[in-house]
Amino acid sequence: MSIAKRVQQWATFARTWHIYDCTWQNPFESAKLIKTHLMGLHKPIYHPMNDCGDHVVLINTREIALPGDEWVKRVYFHHTGYPGGASWTLAWQLHEKDPTLVMKKAVYNAMNGNLQRRHTMQRLHLFADDQVPEDLLQNVTNQIRTPRSVPQRLDHIDKETLENFPSIMDYPKDYILR
Repeated sequence: MSIAKRVQQWATFARTWHIYDCTWQNPFESAKLIKTHLMGLHKPIYHPMNDCGDHVVLINTREIALPGDEWVKRVYFHHTGYPGGASWTLAWQLHEKDPTLVMKKAVYNAMNGNLQRRHTMQRLHLFADDQVPEDLLQNVTNQIRTPRSVPQRLDHIDKETLENFPSIMDYPKDYILR
């Protein structure tokens, strides 16, 4: 076996570590992308009963963005197991209690009743901000590309860029908007 093929085979069977920045990302779109790396769907040796998935580190889960009014309308259900133990929590309340839970539940639900999903979720490492322990960052070798680009806020753009930005027309200095 050639050296190139040997390295390719080792890389296929090895568990690699990926990092994903959740800033301004929809958790439900992101969950589909993260699921493929957690379960190993992107590998040629994938089989439903084969445990070949990778580790994924999610940072900035506090900064996720739900579409529309999902923060108010999306409800998460929990039952304690006792009579009358059902509770429904709105997404914004759950996100206030623990900023990682909405993202964790989105990834868990994206796996669609897979028998190994509880075991697979142990390879998902969630952090509310970008403070990741150094021992985890040493393992990271790949960054998962985000589906949507993060927009730049207007108050973060310097004045020189704003002045040089092309405008449709130049208003006279004495022009008054009514």
